[in-house]
Amino acid sequence: MAKSIEEQVEDWCKKQLEKYFTKTESINSEIDEALKTAPSKKGGSGQNLPDIKCLASIGSKNIPVMIECKGTKGDFAKTDEKGLISNTNKKGEPDYTAVTKYAVNGAVHYAKSILDFTETYKEAIAIGVNGYKQDNELQIEIGVYYLSKDNLAIPKKVGDFSDLSFLKKKNLKEFFKKIDELKLTPEEIEGRKLALEDEIESKLKRLNQTMHDDLNITVKSRVMLIVGLIMAGLGVEGVSGGLEVEELKGELGKKSNDAQKVIDKVEDFLRVKNLPEEKREAIMHELSNVFKNQDLYTPKNGESKLRKVYAILHKDILPYLTSDLHNIDFTGRLFNVLNDWVDVPDGAENDVVLTPRYVTELMAKLTEVNMNSYVWDYATGSAGFLISAMHLMIADAKNKIKSPEELRKEIAKIKAEKLLGIEKLPEIYILAVLNMILMGDGSSNIINGDSTQYDGKYKQGEMKDKEFPANVFLLNPPYSAPGKGLNFVEKALSKMKGGRAAVLIQENAGSTQGDGYTKKILNKNTLIASIHMSTDLFIGKSSVQTAIYVFDVGTPHDTEKLVKFIDFSNDGYARQNRRKSSQSVNLKDVNNAKERYAELVNLVVRGKGKDNKNLNYYKDCYVEDYITLEGNDWTYSQHKKIDIKPTEDDFKKVVKEYMAWQISDLIKNGEERLGK
Repeated sequence: MAKSIEEQVEDWCKKQLEKYFTKTESINSEIDEALKTAPSKKGGSGQNLPDIKCLASIGSKNIPVMIECKGTKGDFAKTDEKGLISNTNKKGEPDYTAVTKYAVNGAVHYAKSILDFTETYKEAIAIGVNGYKQDNELQIEIGVYYLSKDNLAIPKKVGDFSDLSFLKKKNLKEFFKKIDELKLTPEEIEGRKLALEDEIESKLKRLNQTMHDDLNITVKSRVMLIVGLIMAGLGVEGVSGGLEVEELKGELGKKSNDAQKVIDKVEDFLRVKNLPEEKREAIMHELSNVFKNQDLYTPKNGESKLRKVYAILHKDILPYLTSDLHNIDFTGRLFNVLNDWVDVPDGAENDVVLTPRYVTELMAKLTEVNMNSYVWDYATGSAGFLISAMHLMIADAKNKIKSPEELRKEIAKIKAEKLLGIEKLPEIYILAVLNMILMGDGSSNIINGDSTQYDGKYKQGEMKDKEFPANVFLLNPPYSAPGKGLNFVEKALSKMKGGRAAVLIQENAGSTQGDGYTKKILNKNTLIASIHMSTDLFIGKSSVQTAIYVFDVGTPHDTEKLVKFIDFSNDGYARQNRRKSSQSVNLKDVNNAKERYAELVNLVVRGKGKDNKNLNYYKDCYVEDYITLEGNDWTYSQHKKIDIKPTEDDFKKVVKEYMAWQISDLIKNGEERLGK
C-alpha cells in the first residue's frame, strides 16, 4: 500500500494561501464552538479538526473555508449514484466512512457543521485536496464546493481548479461571482428535501427505539416528551437560551429537578409566541402532566431518562430545526415514526393516519391554492395539509409581489390569518402547533377541539369571533366517523360561500356507505372529479381503498355537467413498509411519479386539453361521465367503460392462438395421427 503524503499536500496548500489557520488555531470563538459542538467525523462527540481553515473576505462579506487534505490515490471524493457528494448512505444514515476517508466528503462535513452550529454564518466553502505521487511527480486533485442555508446545504460544485489561487484577495471577486451564479434546480431542491426527511427519519427512529427498548417510555409520553424537549432546546433569542444538556443534573428539588428545568424553558418559548393565555395554559397543562412523571426525572446511576433522551435529541435532531433547513412536515415525520413502534392511543377509534407530504401537496394543487386562499382542515393531524398549502401560498406571493416590504406583510398575514386547523387529540394538536411554529409561527389558528362542534370562527387574536372566510377545504378525515368522515365535509362546505375542496376518504363513502351525506353535499356543491387512489397508499398503517373527491363549493351539482373519473392506482410509486428502512427505500419513483402527479393536476384543473394534450399516462384510465343527485355513484369503477364488441385485433389474436395450439398438438401427437 502506498504511503500517504498528506503532510506534503498540506504544505502545498499552505504555500498558496495568504492567511490560514491550522488544525489547532482559532479563527474565532463562534466557529471554534461550532466545530467543537458538531458530531465528529466518526459520529461521536469530540473536536472537529479541519486540516486548514480560513476566511474568504471582501468588505463585510466573510465566508468560512474548510480544507481537508488526503495523500493517497483514490481518497479524493465519494459520490452517490447520481454523481453527487453525499455523506449519507441509502438508509439516510450518516456515512462516517466517507467522511473520514475522502478529502471532499470530510471538507463538506466541516462546512455543514458551520451552517448547523453557528448563527452568523449562512454559507461556507468546502475544499477537498488529495495528492499522490505518479512517476515521482506530485499529482493534485481539488474539489471546491459551496454550501449555504438558502440552498438547503446541498454541496454545489463551484468549478474546476488546479490550485488555490482563487482564494487570494485579488481573485476573490471573481470567485464570489461564480458562487452567486450557483442556483438550485427544482429537482435538486426536492431531492434535498427528500434526503433531509430520510436523515431526520433515520435519527428519529434510533431515538424512538431507545425510548421504546431501553427506557420503556409509553408512546403518548414520547410524543409530548419530544415536543417539549424541542421547544426547550430551541430557546428564545434575547429572552432564554436553548436548554443545554449539562443543565440536566439529576437533582430532585422541586424547582431544580430535570423536568422542572424543561418546563420552565418551554414556558419561556411559548410566551414569546403570543399565544392566547388559555391556549398556552392548555399546552403547558398537557406537557406538564408528562414531564412531572417522577420516573422520567429521577436519576439512575447519576442520569435521568430525560437527560438521556435530550442528549440524543440535542445532538441529532435540534441542528435541523435551528439551521433553516427544516422546510418539511417535521412533526408529521416524527408522529409516523412513533406510530411505527406502538399504536397511537385510541388509534383504531380515531383512525390517526397522517397523509404523506406528496399527497398533501397534490391535494393543495388540485384546489388551486394561491396567496388569496383561506385554507382550513377539520381533522388537521400534524398540520400537513396546512403546511403544503402555506408553501404554495407563499410561493405565489413571491411571484406576484415585487415590494419586499409588501411581501413580508403578506407572508405574515398568510401565517396569522389564512390557515386554520382543528384537531381533537391533545397529543396530535400539540404536534400541529409545534409544526406550524417551526414553519414560521403559523400556529395561531390551530384549534384543539371537536370539529362537529366548531362554529367556523377565529378563536384568537385580532380576528377572534369573526367568521373564517374559507375558500379552500382540505381533509383526510377519520374513516370511522359518520359517512366515513363525510360528516366533516358536509359541515365545512356548508359554512363556505365558494371555493374548492379536496377530500381524501374511503372510496365507498361515494357509493353506498355515505350515510346520506353525499346527497346533502350535492345539494349545495358540485363534484368535479373522482380519483381512485393506490391501494397501498397507507401501507402498514391502513388497508382501506381511498379516493380523492374534488368539489366546487357553493354551486349545486348539475346532472348535465360531466364529472372527471380517473384511475390513479398506478401513480408511479412503489411502496414498502420496512420499519427500519428510510423513505427513499420505502417510497421509490419507479415509473415517472412526478410526471404522473403533474398530469393528474392538469386533468382536474384544466381538463384533457386540446387534442387530449394533457392525457399521456392516463389515456385508458380517464372517463368523463354524469352522476345522479342520489350521491351513490361517485367511484371510478361505476363509470369505467368496458367495450365488449370484438375488434379485428381480437379476431386475429384468437386465430393465432388456435393455430399455435394446432401446430403444438400436431408436433406432440403427429406420429400417432399419421399412423391412423
